[in-house]
Amino acid sequence: MDAGHRKRYADLVRLVVRHGRRDLLAGVQTDEFLVEEGEAFDVGASDGAGPERLAADLEQMGPTFIKLGQLLSTRVDLLPPAYTDALARLQDDVEPFGADEVRAIVEEELGAPIRSLFSDFDDAPLAAASLAQVHRATTRNGRDVVVKVQRPGVREAVRGDMEVLSSIAGKVDRHTEVGRRYGIDNLLSHFRRSLAGELDYRQEAQHLIRFGELTAEYSHLVVPQPVTELSTSRVLTMDFVAGRPVTTVGPFGLLDVDTRPLVEELFSAYLRMILVDGTLHADPHPGNVLLTDDGRLALIDFGMVAAVPRRVRDQVVKLLLALSEGDGEEAALVLAEMGHPLAGYDAAKFRDDVSHLVSTAVTMGSDVDAGTVLVELSRLSGQHGLRPPAEMAMIGKTLLNLDQVTQHLDPSFDPSEAIRDNIEELLRGGLSVSLSGAISSAIEAKDFAAQLPRRANRIMDALSDGELAFRVKTIDEVRLVSVLQHLANRLTMGIVLAAIVVGAALMMQVPTTSRILGYPAIAMVFFIVAAIAGAVLVGSILITDRREARAARRAREQ
Repeated sequence: MDAGHRKRYADLVRLVVRHGRRDLLAGVQTDEFLVEEGEAFDVGASDGAGPERLAADLEQMGPTFIKLGQLLSTRVDLLPPAYTDALARLQDDVEPFGADEVRAIVEEELGAPIRSLFSDFDDAPLAAASLAQVHRATTRNGRDVVVKVQRPGVREAVRGDMEVLSSIAGKVDRHTEVGRRYGIDNLLSHFRRSLAGELDYRQEAQHLIRFGELTAEYSHLVVPQPVTELSTSRVLTMDFVAGRPVTTVGPFGLLDVDTRPLVEELFSAYLRMILVDGTLHADPHPGNVLLTDDGRLALIDFGMVAAVPRRVRDQVVKLLLALSEGDGEEAALVLAEMGHPLAGYDAAKFRDDVSHLVSTAVTMGSDVDAGTVLVELSRLSGQHGLRPPAEMAMIGKTLLNLDQVTQHLDPSFDPSEAIRDNIEELLRGGLSVSLSGAISSAIEAKDFAAQLPRRANRIMDALSDGELAFRVKTIDEVRLVSVLQHLANRLTMGIVLAAIVVGAALMMQVPTTSRILGYPAIAMVFFIVAAIAGAVLVGSILITDRREARAARRAREQ
């Protein structure tokens, strides 16, 4: 281990010890003298350990640990509220690096002198952070832009920090209960992917394009677009948007702005992006939403973007429906399906606590928004030993931060009502995907049905020719006939259901004025019939098989 890694390792061990988790180091085989090296922290400081001190220590350790703290602020299932709140306020404002270095990086990356790339380039940065800084510029064709330039050496620093973190995470998982419970190594892998993507500005450029497409139909929202020919992995050039963070605009500044359309479109767009398109802006704090000079909302800083899997999206929609109905039992069932139960998980106690939380939220009415409830449900899941998907906590934090923006712009805006107003579109988006899955399943069922007669003929021919053999100790002819009859009945029912699904899928194209959820009513009726019949068939199979299994077990015992 070189001197730089040894010092970083010492800083990390000291951080863990200071903040009360010495048990994390049990069995990790650290060097006890290593903790005394360096002067990075004053271990004997009088202010003690705590959430704010942890945030300050992470800021002192540099960009990797600042970003780690920001990621941990979304994991409300892992950390207490005081810690997630403190980490969410982490700032990485640092001294800017010199203009000569900025120009050298831009010219090296873009392969030409700045004077031939831009008609004007401001050496004074608009903002400087630990990973990059931003400069105003004007392209040769007169386009007002900002140029985001990555800080020199930051990739090498992050790579070294990740090596140190990885060397400890695996040992913590193997040797400590905390590691096994929370999956530190898996959490670190997720963080590595996120940070690597944030350091590649080509990905951020694609995110800008993607979110621009997703918000194109919303006239009050704007996403700055990249100048791809002036962008690389370390330099990102994009449109300049004149505006201020919405939370810094006072009541008098909002008097001339019609804020209701702004908040309605912002909330609707985020719900659609997350729950229909499966794209999540993973860093949606209020500072990334600007009120522009022309009265629109600009969304900026898309370095951290996460994909929300279809399974998680469907479950979150179900969860939102359960919350809107005040159904705590259903909410607990959905959470149990989403999460990964750990040792000590008590389903009954979890269900009672979720029901109490949901009933309390319903009682408070519009005073509690969906983001707050999702965050609290994620925290409750962690407390009960049910590890929820990371995307659920991130969705909750996104909606929670979004509520800060909407409440500042329009205090009368009710997020819960907005969710109910958008539920139909969310369900339609989910149904369209499910319909394609149903059609795919129907095609497979058609292929199965086409092959079934030939296969059945082979079985019957073998049976009639006396060539069908069963390896059984005794032959019960009555039992055999009964089994074959059950098999034939189930196959026949399956074929009929498949035919209904195929027919319903074909009738989706039939024009009609009678519609359910935007789809032809007759097709939806057949889909519902097929679903009910399928559920009945599955239930019948399960009940019959269990009854026969118990009978066989009793026979063996006798």
